[in-house]
Amino acid sequence: MAIRSRRPGAKAALLPVLLTGALALAACSSGGSSTTSQNGGTTAAAKTLVIDTSFDLKTADPGRTYEPTGLIIGKAAYETLLTFEGSDVTKPVPALAESFELSADGKVLTLKLRQDATFADGSPVTADDVVFSLNRVRDMKGTPSFLLDGVEVAKSGAETITLTSKNANPALPYILPNPALGILNSKLAKEHGATADTGDKAEQYLNSASAGSGPYTIESFNVSSQVVLKANAKYWGATKPVYDKVVLRNVEAATQKLNISRGDSQVALNLSGDQVTGITGDLQIKKTPAANVIFLLANQNPSVSKVTSNPKFAEAVRKGVDYAGLLELAGEGSVQAPGIIPSMLLGSLPPDQAAKRDVEGAKAALKESGVANPTVKLEYPSELTVNGLSFQPLAERIQANLKEVGITVELAPAPITTALDNYRNGKEELGLWYWGPDYPDPSDYLAFLPGKLVGLRAGWKAGADKELEAAGAKAATTIGDEARKQAYVDVQTKLNAAGTFIPLIQPSQNIVTAKSVTGLEFHPVWTVDVADLK
Repeated sequence: MAIRSRRPGAKAALLPVLLTGALALAACSSGGSSTTSQNGGTTAAAKTLVIDTSFDLKTADPGRTYEPTGLIIGKAAYETLLTFEGSDVTKPVPALAESFELSADGKVLTLKLRQDATFADGSPVTADDVVFSLNRVRDMKGTPSFLLDGVEVAKSGAETITLTSKNANPALPYILPNPALGILNSKLAKEHGATADTGDKAEQYLNSASAGSGPYTIESFNVSSQVVLKANAKYWGATKPVYDKVVLRNVEAATQKLNISRGDSQVALNLSGDQVTGITGDLQIKKTPAANVIFLLANQNPSVSKVTSNPKFAEAVRKGVDYAGLLELAGEGSVQAPGIIPSMLLGSLPPDQAAKRDVEGAKAALKESGVANPTVKLEYPSELTVNGLSFQPLAERIQANLKEVGITVELAPAPITTALDNYRNGKEELGLWYWGPDYPDPSDYLAFLPGKLVGLRAGWKAGADKELEAAGAKAATTIGDEARKQAYVDVQTKLNAAGTFIPLIQPSQNIVTAKSVTGLEFHPVWTVDVADLK
């Protein structure tokens, strides 16, 4: 879940179910169990993998899902035209498409469909299935429909699909791997109410069965307790799934730690830095920076705050924050965010461009601002945690940091609904929030510029920084990885200098597994690809 443009506050509304009793589908620490045949012999061991996570889940319909748990399921059951290798999101690679090419002007993406892919029922994946599936996502107007806004999808040959955008759209190859754009068996989906418009009625069917070509199918689906995936017996890919069944259980973090420690599960996805510190035994801990960037915003609207809209005040805040101290709170595996684009994405700033604390410089900037002994209110969601990290200790540390500079910060935590309202309507003086990528492309972060979605939340209107806005417009249409990388570095350098947003940290993503589990890589879009687990 991320507090972003299209899926705000979803997780805050869904409380994890505490699963402490025995499951109908038991698991052992080795991830495998054997079954006995009718004549008393033993068949090959049936391997079951149990994954504990805090559910953020509404549906298994790929055209409607955009929540983290739903994307794990979608990645397992459906395949996309393009994908990413492991955790690398800097280079899209073919999946159901065997090749792809973006036109020189960045407006037309042409994909050639591979001919050996089949759905779970054995029928071939065709260009017609692709066109129907993508048009369905765009035209149902569900949560992920924005991914294909303004994109026309057409079959230009028996094996060829073209995606045409009105303006240059170099981000499109990075968007297509999203599991929400998984390809449906259109014949089967239509038989169960799929219509590729707002009248579509296929969700109920897709919550109980699979119409994809992925390595797993859905055996059972409960939005509040558990989802069971079954290996696709007709999977066409060269690498078959290792586990016969994968059970995803909705479990709060404290119980996740207990379960994995005693061997009741093999993977725990939602433990905080503090929780993994005490883990011992025959377990593996994978710590990587998450794709979420926690940041401060200083409102630029003088009618909201004459203090925070003063550029020298924003400079004082940027120089006054103790970033190393925030990292201590966040725990091992966390990193400072040099810019608003997270470290694993194309165009992220190098670590040496991260802000450094300079108390004397902050005091000087505050003096230059002409604002004497300022008092400002810092708003943030009280019950929200990001990668197990609560905002409260971060806010308290920032309050103490800025007091040393001469700025009095009044903490104003609020329930998520109240905090979101003030944030979205641009009413906060100072705000403490986070952003995770809607898709793993730097263009998603142009939302922070004046006149754009997040920029407006900071009271930053179009025309407020014409040089920065021009750099953003250039970056949006630049073609080629190296040129795009430099364009987004330029945007972030200018964005940091403006001071409206102050990137703080990327908290750690902590995933604990049994030593029997290998092949796990954290992914910022689908968290984990269960088909890669061995």
